[in-house]
Amino acid sequence: MAAGILGRKIGMTQVYNDSGEVVPVTVIEAGPCDVLQVKTVDSDGYESVQLGYLDKPRRLASRSERGHVAKLDSKRSKGRSAAGVEALAKAGCEPKRFLREFKGLEGLAVGDKVSADSFAEVERVDVTATSKGRGFSGVMKRHNFAGQRASHGVKKCHRHAGGTGCSAYPSRLFKGIRMSGQYGNKKCTVRNQKLVRVDAENNLLLIRGAVPGPNSGYVVIRTTNKM
Repeated sequence: MAAGILGRKIGMTQVYNDSGEVVPVTVIEAGPCDVLQVKTVDSDGYESVQLGYLDKPRRLASRSERGHVAKLDSKRSKGRSAAGVEALAKAGCEPKRFLREFKGLEGLAVGDKVSADSFAEVERVDVTATSKGRGFSGVMKRHNFAGQRASHGVKKCHRHAGGTGCSAYPSRLFKGIRMSGQYGNKKCTVRNQKLVRVDAENNLLLIRGAVPGPNSGYVVIRTTNKM
C-alpha cells in the first residue's frame, strides 16, 4: 500500500546498523497529519487525499482556512442547510500551516490521522522539499564552471562565463543555456532513499543521506515508485 506523510526536517546525525556500520541519516519529524479532505472522481474529477500538518493559530488563519477544517456558521451555510444541501464533512481540527495532496492513499476518511507508524513496512521513500535559496549567483558557483585563465591577457574576467553568442545566425541564445541567476529555492525531490528507522513513539523518520532544504523546512515523504 502506498504511504504518504508531511513533516519537517530536524537535522542530520548518524546511527549504527546491525552490523556496526555508521549510517548518516536525516531526522524528519513526520506527522501526525490530519485528513482534511477526500476527493473523488464524482465530486472533483480525480481521487486524492489532502493532509494537513502543524497547527496554525486561529488569530493568524483566515476565515476560509478555519472554515476548511471546521464548521462555521454563516448566512450562506444556513441557507444551504435550509435548502436541503448536505454540508461537506469537516475534520474538526485546528487550521494547518502545511497542506498537500496525495494520490494512491486508500482507506482514509475526513478526520483520520496519519502518523509515522504508517511507514513501518516501507523500505524506501521519495522526499520532496524546497532547496536552500542562495540568491543571485555566478556561473562558477551555480554551474561549477572552471572560469577563465589566471594568466597574462585575461583582464578582470576570471570568473566570467565567456562567450555565449551564436554569431549572425541564429542571432539569439538558445533556451536553457547555463548563465548566472537565482540559485536554489526550487522544489526538488530526492528519490529512492533508504528508510533506516521509524520511531513511531516520537513521530520520527530516519532517512539515509541528505534531504533538500534547511532545518525546520517542510518536506513531503512518499513511498517510492522507483524499482
